[in-house]
Amino acid sequence: MKLTLRVWRQPHADADGAMSTYEVDGISPDMSFLEMLDVLNERLILAGDDPVAFDHDCREGICGACSLVINGDAHGPERTTTCQLHMRSFKDGDTLDVEPWRAAAFPVVKDLVVDRSAFDRIIQAGGYITAPTGAAPEAHATPVPKPDADFAFEHAECIGCGACVAACPNGAAMLFTSAKVNHLGVLPQGAPERESRVLDMVAQMDEEGFGGCTLAGECATACPKGIPLFSITAMNREFLRATRKGR
Repeated sequence: MKLTLRVWRQPHADADGAMSTYEVDGISPDMSFLEMLDVLNERLILAGDDPVAFDHDCREGICGACSLVINGDAHGPERTTTCQLHMRSFKDGDTLDVEPWRAAAFPVVKDLVVDRSAFDRIIQAGGYITAPTGAAPEAHATPVPKPDADFAFEHAECIGCGACVAACPNGAAMLFTSAKVNHLGVLPQGAPERESRVLDMVAQMDEEGFGGCTLAGECATACPKGIPLFSITAMNREFLRATRKGR
């Protein structure tokens, strides 16, 4: 395959960025999108140019690091992570626009790399449980009803990639935050911080500068792990419950 890439280049956070055009050929349809970027970078390095900076780690669709907007879609045209997106999803001769996540709370560090530490601070605000030290309890000592376990597991699948924020027209982080709140909220281990968790995490989310949620639904459509849209309404109920109950 021969492709035309229009890639966002920005040398550092305080510099102006612009799209740069590159031609790449000899691309196998079986390559992942990141492998294709590796090919581009090898050629840039051999030519003495600065390679394109982009986030990646496990390349197995687990870590959520591979944050790219491809032709306007978070993670590209398939519902998967960028590292699991293969070039067979495109055609020979295609022109691909490759950009970083676009959100005020995700400032660009360099090229396609953005700072997603805002997510870390939301987790630090309440995405944890109180656990006593000492011997581990028996795994089945605390029974959890299957509907609650299924609900928790569904939300625990969130990998924190930020596609929901990138896809949202408002740059909201409600789907991410709701996944983390709902994951722990229905489990007995999460009960001690149930009220403070949702209040503190939502407050931190707002402090980070994410946009307001209007339930556009683009977040759930873009989520590579299929976190459902009703996760947001479930968190809203939890927030209302905590507000009425107080701390």
